[in-house]
Amino acid sequence: MAQLWGGRFTGSINELAWSFNASITFDKRFLEVDVRGSKAHATMLAKQGVITEEEKDKICRGLDGIYRDVQEGNLLITDKYEDIHSFLEANLIERIGDAGKKVHTGRSRNDQVALDMRLYARDEVIRTKGLLLEMLKTLNGIMKENLKTYMPGFTHLQKAQPVTLAHHVGAYFEMFKRDFLRMEDIYERMNYCPLGAGALAGTTYPLDREYTANLLDFYGPTLNSMDSVSDRDYLIEFMSALSTVMMHLSRFSEEIIIWNSNEYRFVEIDDAYSTGSSIMPQKKNPDIAELVRGKTGRVYGDLMSLLTTMKGIPLAYNKDMQEDKEAFFDASDNTLNCLTLFTDMLRTLKFNKENMAKSAMMGFTNATDAADYLVNKGMPFRDAHSVIGRLVLYCIDEKCAIDDLELSKLKEFSELFEEDIYEAISLETCVNKRLTIGAPSPVKMSEVISLNEAFLTSKA
Repeated sequence: MAQLWGGRFTGSINELAWSFNASITFDKRFLEVDVRGSKAHATMLAKQGVITEEEKDKICRGLDGIYRDVQEGNLLITDKYEDIHSFLEANLIERIGDAGKKVHTGRSRNDQVALDMRLYARDEVIRTKGLLLEMLKTLNGIMKENLKTYMPGFTHLQKAQPVTLAHHVGAYFEMFKRDFLRMEDIYERMNYCPLGAGALAGTTYPLDREYTANLLDFYGPTLNSMDSVSDRDYLIEFMSALSTVMMHLSRFSEEIIIWNSNEYRFVEIDDAYSTGSSIMPQKKNPDIAELVRGKTGRVYGDLMSLLTTMKGIPLAYNKDMQEDKEAFFDASDNTLNCLTLFTDMLRTLKFNKENMAKSAMMGFTNATDAADYLVNKGMPFRDAHSVIGRLVLYCIDEKCAIDDLELSKLKEFSELFEEDIYEAISLETCVNKRLTIGAPSPVKMSEVISLNEAFLTSKA
């Protein structure tokens, strides 16, 4: 059992307690960031004269060698080590001797793990931003291709008014755009370096924390050593943002699941993102969309786990905080996987445009426009609402659309109806005359798409 703290103890730790306490099984993914942070720390120590340049070079070469050997499979990270820090330091000392014992000068595992987590989380924020950008590009592409793909818009899962697929997908563009901007905000707040905070009260060694922060591409050092080692706000904020991403993915998944149903047949999911039934040969199930929807609850649970862990912890570091890692890794892994798969599924989705338009027609989504037609002919709106309500009821009984009725039948409901009613309530007219910014008309949607493209260009 390799440990960094044995000098104080005369007895050995209980084997079960060792396993319970150890984090090597999950914090081994910190290998790269721990090497990165340790090299920066050693470089700063040499600059300050705490260690020699020769010792610094030995340490950096040793760390690089360990990392390379692990990556090539020549060195295994095993559970004989308590954590990734113990693994690295023990192997470094074994390889370079006494110089390896100096890598921890002026550093505690508390600020070391705080640095590792911050470096790792920062990388995950950058990865998430990249995947969100790909999602936004995919959505904007669908919007450009479907300015005149008519479909029903819904409220309460009831067909409400006609929109276009570009308009509907544009709503998700706005959601994921906000997610992207949240990632930028999180990066700005988290990008400060805790290394040099020590266990909780700094150190007597002449560290240059600004220099270390600069080496690791931070904006600067954190300003309170106690907060530096006990802060996990940035993880909670990031996991909250990931939960929001998952909520948006789940909503979109729910709609694709509905659109894929036999009753709607708005979309066809590519075989690569579907599965069949073990007993029903006709089935083509939207499993990826369903799993994305299902994993949303798991990411929410990870966030609540960390919030609950942190709520009762006094300053500064406490071992409870080791519980941050598995919850964070799980939330990040699942969200990034879901974003990747969902975007790929979206790129290959086939839209059944004829079925979408037909559904809008048979769903009386032009009823509001029919009422507006009567209002423009001089009828009070409340009366027009009543007339169109009776007309819709008749069409439901006759299993037809308003557009299917002859003018003579329409006049039985109001003499104000004329031949121009058919043009006034066509799906194209209903959509095209909505000319306020944010509405579904192709003119306004084209303006929005241009703004989207400018945004994507600025963030590329």
